[in-house]
Amino acid sequence: MKKLLMGVAAIAAVVMGAGAAQAADAAAGKDVFKVCMACHTAEQGKNKVGPSLFGVVGRPAGSIEGFKYSAPMKEKGAGGLVWTAENLDAYIKAPKEIVPGGTMAFAGLKDDAKRADLIAFLSEQK
Repeated sequence: MKKLLMGVAAIAAVVMGAGAAQAADAAAGKDVFKVCMACHTAEQGKNKVGPSLFGVVGRPAGSIEGFKYSAPMKEKGAGGLVWTAENLDAYIKAPKEIVPGGTMAFAGLKDDAKRADLIAFLSEQK
């Protein structure tokens, strides 16, 4: 019985996770990205105060050649931090918790749906 309940719970988690992934809207994420545009672009090779977010999903942290990252961000990248959707989600929600001492001034985006939409948009920028 215990195995059956665990199996049902696992299936439910997969189904709920798939539904959440499908709910993300890249077009809505483009609108959310407007908040980021004060410091970032989604254009390849074009940095502002912050690095370009073109191709960020799957990229190691602190890895754009020639961009001057903070020491904590460089350390995170050297330690293996890669910007997966999950890591971006955590970072966008609370940047100072993920990279303490980093220079990103953004306080974080607490809205789960908006973060999912933003990450869907960023995932298309490649």
